[in-house]
Amino acid sequence: MKRLGLDNESEGAINGDGPVDNGNEEKKNEASAVPKLFLLKGLNTDSGNFATPASFDGIEKFKDVRDEDALFGCIAECRVTKSPAEINLLRYTNWISSMAHVEVMRACKPGMMEYQLESLFQHHTYTHGGCRHMSYTCICACGPNGNILHYGHAGRPNSRLLTSSDIALLDMGAEYHCYASDITCSFPVSGTFTKDQRAVYESVLAAQVRVMRELKLGVSWTETHRDAEREILKGLIECGVLTLGGGTDINTVIEEMLDVDLGAIFMPHGMGHLIGIDTHDVGGYATGTPQRSPRPGLRKL
Repeated sequence: MKRLGLDNESEGAINGDGPVDNGNEEKKNEASAVPKLFLLKGLNTDSGNFATPASFDGIEKFKDVRDEDALFGCIAECRVTKSPAEINLLRYTNWISSMAHVEVMRACKPGMMEYQLESLFQHHTYTHGGCRHMSYTCICACGPNGNILHYGHAGRPNSRLLTSSDIALLDMGAEYHCYASDITCSFPVSGTFTKDQRAVYESVLAAQVRVMRELKLGVSWTETHRDAEREILKGLIECGVLTLGGGTDINTVIEEMLDVDLGAIFMPHGMGHLIGIDTHDVGGYATGTPQRSPRPGLRKL
């Protein structure tokens, strides 16, 4: 039976019983059939970590088919968009970490050591959440140690005695099934803010609330960082840490402060970052996307 739209030669070609010149097609298939060895190599532009290609005995045999360019970009793009299962994992590890922070707040009192707060956090996340590892080294910066960015490392361990006048700045997050959490909170060790402590705390809280309200598709990450700086500068002016310097309109003065990057003095780090398998996950400044600003503060985004 003849198929509609096909002549005898075409029909024979499809059925395999007629002469067909498949030379060009075979060449294409041969070209596409050449095996490649894809290796993961690339820079995480946020954390600064570099993915080093795998190596094994005999890898030199594959030197003509190695591809170290294609895989990293594809994997990074996949990691930016989380599946429902990944979102559930991130919710879980952040929930467990949040509950652990609450327990540490309840237990914290003058006379304790910073490392005891770290120990309580780790105990809660492991005992009640099954989180064997931390996403990063715990930061329990109390009193003046809160001025040290990423305090808590081996060179500056959590080793200070807490006093009643301290603010505890705790930055800790557990890891679960390789997915990270990253939570920072501040509170008075005595349980009661002083007037100055409350003013600074509420400035940061206002910045956080403003940014969370603004977050939606299409919003500039850089602009949310600037808005966070605006709220912090406003709070510092209102509590007397900064002055209007002869100006009369607070909003105008704040914009002038931003023009000279004064906000970066009080918030030297980025306002936020992507999170996932890495605490500072890949994908923030991928090839073909707007590049990171070189300005203070913004260059930490």
